[in-house]
Amino acid sequence: MTRPGFREQRWLSADGLELYARVYDGAPAGALTVLCLPGLTRNSRDFEALALHLAPRYRVVCPDLRGRGLSARDPNWRNYQPATYLADLQALATVLAIRRAAIIGTSLGGLLAMMLAAAAPERVAGIVLNDIGPDIDPKGAERIMSYAGVLPPVRTWAEAVSQLRTVYGNAWPGLPDAKWAMLARRSYRVDANGTPVLDADQGIGRALRAPPAAPNALWPVFAKASGVSMLVIRGELSDILSLETLERMQREKPDLEQLTVANRGHVPLLDEPEALPAIEHFLSRLRP
Repeated sequence: MTRPGFREQRWLSADGLELYARVYDGAPAGALTVLCLPGLTRNSRDFEALALHLAPRYRVVCPDLRGRGLSARDPNWRNYQPATYLADLQALATVLAIRRAAIIGTSLGGLLAMMLAAAAPERVAGIVLNDIGPDIDPKGAERIMSYAGVLPPVRTWAEAVSQLRTVYGNAWPGLPDAKWAMLARRSYRVDANGTPVLDADQGIGRALRAPPAAPNALWPVFAKASGVSMLVIRGELSDILSLETLERMQREKPDLEQLTVANRGHVPLLDEPEALPAIEHFLSRLRP
């Protein structure tokens, strides 16, 4: 199905789940593919503004990881882990004939980007890491585990906005009310009764808390991916990507590019006026 600005792509995982992606494919033939991977409980709608901005020059693919958005929920919560997501993305690459792509990864999506680049660097033109690195600050990890999969249900869109502000208010200070309402529509969907519900399976939180907990100590993966061009975007207020981790990343990869987004925590929305041109400039120098 085609919608304004994108078409809907569905594909099957190896274990038979129907998965979903938005594909913005109005760019000229031969354009670089940009794969946008969302955060832990997020979905493809997070990239709406960025995808529309990039679509005239790049083929932009924004998947919903299993258990999120319009992708099927997994009956086995233990499958909510990176190896499964990577297999799902490989199946998507086969369906869309993606041989090489740049990857923009937010949080969990950035960890997957590093893993993909470490495993097959020739297939990754470059990586944009949105507020994530090889180490995860324990303070931020604890905060995420405090809400992932355990938020109480809401009854109205006003309650959905209020809940969203509770979770992300420190990360996105100063947003106008209209922006919060728009972000709620990205974060919740309506059920059969018209009630907003979080658009992510609660089993994701259960998997996150199962040992081992949050992915960490990924420095060997970062080292294997270090031959790939990389831009790191950090929220000035981030409690996930510490300055110490960013400094070590720079030491270990001297050509690493950096951008700090003011007045943002975890994570920048990637529609900020400093983020859009930085991403555009980075992508413009990559080889399809």
